[in-house]
Amino acid sequence: MSVVLWAIVPYVALTIFVAGHVWRWRVDQFGWTTRTTQVLESRLLRLGSPLFHLGAFAAIGGHVLGLLVPKSWTEAVGVDEHLYHLVSVSAGTVAGVMVVAGLTLLLARRLTSPRVRRTTTRADRVLFTVLAGVIVLGMAATVGSNLLGGGYDYRATIAVWFRGVLTFRPDPRLMADVPLLFQLHAMSAWLLAAIWPFTRLVHVWSAPVAYLWRPYVVYRRRVPVRPRT
Repeated sequence: MSVVLWAIVPYVALTIFVAGHVWRWRVDQFGWTTRTTQVLESRLLRLGSPLFHLGAFAAIGGHVLGLLVPKSWTEAVGVDEHLYHLVSVSAGTVAGVMVVAGLTLLLARRLTSPRVRRTTTRADRVLFTVLAGVIVLGMAATVGSNLLGGGYDYRATIAVWFRGVLTFRPDPRLMADVPLLFQLHAMSAWLLAAIWPFTRLVHVWSAPVAYLWRPYVVYRRRVPVRPRT
Protein backbone atom coordinates (compact mmCIF):
# COMPACT_ATOMS: atom_id res chain seq x y z
CA MET A 1 0.00 0.00 0.00
CA SER A 2 2.85 2.40 0.74
CA VAL A 3 4.28 1.79 -2.72
CA VAL A 4 0.85 2.28 -4.30
CA LEU A 5 0.18 5.55 -2.47
CA TRP A 6 3.59 7.17 -2.73
CA ALA A 7 5.17 5.66 -5.88
CA ILE A 8 2.26 4.84 -8.19
CA VAL A 9 -0.57 7.27 -7.43
CA PRO A 10 1.61 10.35 -8.12
CA TYR A 11 2.45 9.14 -11.62
CA VAL A 12 -1.17 8.18 -12.33
CA ALA A 13 -2.23 11.69 -11.32
CA LEU A 14 0.54 13.33 -13.39
CA THR A 15 -0.33 11.20 -16.42
CA ILE A 16 -4.00 12.19 -16.19
CA PHE A 17 -2.93 15.80 -15.66
CA VAL A 18 -0.86 15.92 -18.85
CA ALA A 19 -3.04 13.71 -21.07
CA GLY A 20 -6.19 15.41 -19.81
CA HIS A 21 -4.95 18.84 -20.84
CA VAL A 22 -4.05 17.55 -24.30
CA TRP A 23 -7.49 15.96 -24.67
CA ARG A 24 -9.29 19.06 -23.37
CA TRP A 25 -7.44 21.32 -25.80
CA ARG A 26 -8.19 19.07 -28.76
CA VAL A 27 -11.88 18.51 -28.13
CA ASP A 28 -13.08 21.47 -26.03
CA GLN A 29 -11.19 24.64 -26.89
CA PHE A 30 -14.37 26.70 -26.62
CA GLY A 31 -14.81 25.39 -23.07
CA TRP A 32 -11.25 26.38 -22.12
CA THR A 33 -12.45 29.27 -20.01
CA THR A 34 -13.28 30.36 -16.48
CA ARG A 35 -16.98 30.48 -17.39
CA THR A 36 -17.11 33.82 -15.61
CA THR A 37 -20.34 34.96 -13.98
CA GLN A 38 -19.26 38.50 -13.23
CA VAL A 39 -22.26 40.00 -15.04
CA LEU A 40 -24.60 37.98 -12.80
CA GLU A 41 -23.13 39.09 -9.46
CA SER A 42 -20.11 41.28 -8.77
CA ARG A 43 -20.30 42.43 -5.14
CA LEU A 44 -18.95 39.26 -3.50
CA LEU A 45 -16.81 38.43 -6.53
CA ARG A 46 -15.02 41.76 -6.29
CA LEU A 47 -13.72 40.87 -2.82
CA GLY A 48 -13.57 37.07 -2.90
CA SER A 49 -11.71 36.63 -6.18
CA PRO A 50 -8.65 38.79 -5.34
CA LEU A 51 -8.41 37.26 -1.86
CA PHE A 52 -8.51 33.74 -3.23
CA HIS A 53 -6.12 34.28 -6.14
CA LEU A 54 -3.52 36.31 -4.22
CA GLY A 55 -3.60 33.83 -1.34
CA ALA A 56 -3.33 30.90 -3.76
CA PHE A 57 -0.32 32.45 -5.53
CA ALA A 58 1.39 33.01 -2.18
CA ALA A 59 0.62 29.45 -1.02
CA ILE A 60 1.91 27.96 -4.27
CA GLY A 61 5.09 30.02 -3.97
CA GLY A 62 5.58 28.77 -0.43
CA HIS A 63 5.11 25.17 -1.54
CA VAL A 64 7.61 25.61 -4.37
CA LEU A 65 10.18 27.02 -1.93
CA GLY A 66 9.56 24.39 0.71
CA LEU A 67 9.39 21.34 -1.56
CA LEU A 68 11.84 22.11 -4.35
CA VAL A 69 14.58 24.03 -2.54
CA PRO A 70 16.71 21.67 -0.39
CA LYS A 71 17.39 22.56 3.21
CA SER A 72 21.14 22.68 2.50
CA TRP A 73 20.58 25.51 -0.01
CA THR A 74 18.74 27.78 2.44
CA GLU A 75 21.30 27.04 5.16
CA ALA A 76 24.09 27.91 2.70
CA VAL A 77 22.70 31.43 2.31
CA GLY A 78 22.40 31.93 6.06
CA VAL A 79 18.78 30.93 6.67
CA ASP A 80 18.79 28.55 9.63
CA GLU A 81 15.95 26.19 10.57
CA HIS A 82 14.43 28.55 13.17
CA LEU A 83 14.25 31.50 10.78
CA TYR A 84 12.89 29.34 7.97
CA HIS A 85 10.24 27.86 10.27
CA LEU A 86 9.22 31.32 11.51
CA VAL A 87 8.88 32.79 8.00
CA SER A 88 7.19 29.75 6.45
CA VAL A 89 4.60 29.34 9.21
CA SER A 90 3.73 33.04 9.42
CA ALA A 91 3.56 33.55 5.66
CA GLY A 92 1.76 30.25 5.15
CA THR A 93 -0.84 31.14 7.77
CA VAL A 94 -1.51 34.53 6.18
CA ALA A 95 -1.78 32.99 2.71
CA GLY A 96 -4.03 30.23 4.03
CA VAL A 97 -6.37 32.69 5.73
CA MET A 98 -6.65 34.66 2.49
CA VAL A 99 -7.43 31.51 0.50
CA VAL A 100 -10.02 30.32 3.03
CA ALA A 101 -11.69 33.74 3.19
CA GLY A 102 -11.73 34.10 -0.59
CA LEU A 103 -13.08 30.60 -1.23
CA THR A 104 -15.72 31.08 1.46
CA LEU A 105 -16.95 34.25 -0.24
CA LEU A 106 -16.94 32.60 -3.66
CA LEU A 107 -18.88 29.58 -2.38
CA ALA A 108 -21.32 31.82 -0.50
CA ARG A 109 -21.84 33.75 -3.73
CA ARG A 110 -22.78 30.59 -5.59
CA LEU A 111 -25.15 29.49 -2.83
CA THR A 112 -26.90 32.80 -2.26
CA SER A 113 -27.23 34.05 -5.84
CA PRO A 114 -29.86 32.03 -7.75
CA ARG A 115 -28.53 33.13 -11.14
CA VAL A 116 -24.95 32.14 -10.28
CA ARG A 117 -26.12 28.89 -8.72
CA ARG A 118 -27.85 27.88 -11.95
CA THR A 119 -24.54 28.16 -13.83
CA THR A 120 -22.75 25.76 -11.44
CA THR A 121 -22.00 22.49 -13.19
CA ARG A 122 -21.31 19.04 -11.77
CA ALA A 123 -17.60 19.54 -12.51
CA ASP A 124 -17.71 22.77 -10.48
CA ARG A 125 -19.18 20.94 -7.48
CA VAL A 126 -16.47 18.28 -7.64
CA LEU A 127 -13.77 20.94 -8.03
CA PHE A 128 -14.98 23.05 -5.11
CA THR A 129 -15.23 19.98 -2.87
CA VAL A 130 -11.71 18.76 -3.66
CA LEU A 131 -10.27 22.27 -3.52
CA ALA A 132 -11.86 22.89 -0.13
CA GLY A 133 -10.42 19.59 1.10
CA VAL A 134 -6.91 20.50 -0.05
CA ILE A 135 -7.13 23.90 1.63
CA VAL A 136 -8.64 22.67 4.91
CA LEU A 137 -6.08 19.87 5.24
CA GLY A 138 -3.24 22.25 4.41
CA MET A 139 -4.41 24.78 6.97
CA ALA A 140 -4.88 22.06 9.59
CA ALA A 141 -1.33 20.83 9.00
CA THR A 142 0.16 24.33 9.02
CA VAL A 143 -1.74 25.76 11.96
CA GLY A 144 -2.36 22.61 13.99
CA SER A 145 1.09 21.09 13.66
CA ASN A 146 3.59 23.80 12.80
CA LEU A 147 1.98 26.80 14.53
CA LEU A 148 0.17 25.44 17.58
CA GLY A 149 1.85 22.05 17.85
CA GLY A 150 5.43 20.98 18.20
CA GLY A 151 6.15 21.41 14.49
CA TYR A 152 7.14 18.97 11.80
CA ASP A 153 10.18 19.20 9.52
CA TYR A 154 8.56 18.25 6.22
CA ARG A 155 11.68 19.26 4.29
CA ALA A 156 13.49 16.18 5.60
CA THR A 157 10.80 13.75 4.38
CA ILE A 158 7.99 15.09 2.18
CA ALA A 159 10.20 17.47 0.22
CA VAL A 160 12.82 14.80 -0.46
CA TRP A 161 10.10 12.33 -1.53
CA PHE A 162 8.46 14.91 -3.81
CA ARG A 163 11.74 15.77 -5.54
CA GLY A 164 12.24 12.03 -5.98
CA VAL A 165 8.88 11.80 -7.74
CA LEU A 166 9.91 14.56 -10.16
CA THR A 167 13.24 12.84 -10.86
CA PHE A 168 11.60 9.39 -11.22
CA ARG A 169 13.26 8.09 -8.06
CA PRO A 170 10.49 8.14 -5.43
CA ASP A 171 11.22 6.59 -2.05
CA PRO A 172 7.93 5.57 -0.34
CA ARG A 173 9.78 4.89 2.92
CA LEU A 174 10.17 8.64 3.42
CA MET A 175 6.38 8.99 3.75
CA ALA A 176 5.91 6.07 6.16
CA ASP A 177 6.14 8.09 9.39
CA VAL A 178 4.77 11.40 8.06
CA PRO A 179 1.85 12.71 10.19
CA LEU A 180 -1.57 11.76 8.84
CA LEU A 181 -2.63 15.35 8.13
CA PHE A 182 0.36 15.88 5.86
CA GLN A 183 -0.27 12.56 4.11
CA LEU A 184 -3.93 13.44 3.49
CA HIS A 185 -2.94 16.87 2.23
CA ALA A 186 -0.48 15.32 -0.23
CA MET A 187 -3.03 12.78 -1.51
CA SER A 188 -5.72 15.44 -1.91
CA ALA A 189 -3.25 17.51 -3.92
CA TRP A 190 -2.71 14.59 -6.31
CA LEU A 191 -6.48 14.21 -6.62
CA LEU A 192 -6.74 17.90 -7.48
CA ALA A 193 -4.06 17.46 -10.15
CA ALA A 194 -5.99 14.53 -11.65
CA ILE A 195 -9.30 16.43 -12.00
CA TRP A 196 -7.63 19.72 -13.00
CA PRO A 197 -7.89 19.30 -16.82
CA PHE A 198 -11.63 18.61 -16.65
CA THR A 199 -12.55 21.72 -14.66
CA ARG A 200 -12.43 25.47 -15.02
CA LEU A 201 -8.88 25.43 -13.58
CA VAL A 202 -7.55 25.08 -17.13
CA HIS A 203 -7.86 28.86 -17.41
CA VAL A 204 -4.63 29.10 -15.37
CA TRP A 205 -2.69 28.26 -18.55
CA SER A 206 -4.47 30.95 -20.57
CA ALA A 207 -3.09 34.05 -18.89
CA PRO A 208 -3.45 37.07 -21.22
CA VAL A 209 0.31 37.55 -21.59
CA ALA A 210 -0.15 39.09 -25.06
CA TYR A 211 -1.87 42.04 -23.38
CA LEU A 212 1.58 43.25 -22.34
CA TRP A 213 2.60 44.15 -25.90
CA ARG A 214 -0.62 44.49 -27.84
CA PRO A 215 -1.44 47.96 -29.21
CA TYR A 216 -3.89 50.18 -27.43
CA VAL A 217 -7.52 49.85 -28.32
CA VAL A 218 -8.92 53.27 -29.15
CA TYR A 219 -12.61 53.78 -28.51
CA ARG A 220 -14.35 56.62 -30.30
CA ARG A 221 -17.75 57.99 -29.63
CA ARG A 222 -20.17 57.28 -32.37
CA VAL A 223 -21.85 60.46 -33.58
CA PRO A 224 -25.37 59.78 -34.79
CA VAL A 225 -26.01 60.80 -38.37
CA ARG A 226 -28.79 63.31 -38.71
CA PRO A 227 -31.34 62.43 -41.33
CA ARG A 228 -31.51 64.78 -44.26
CA THR A 229 -34.58 66.98 -44.48
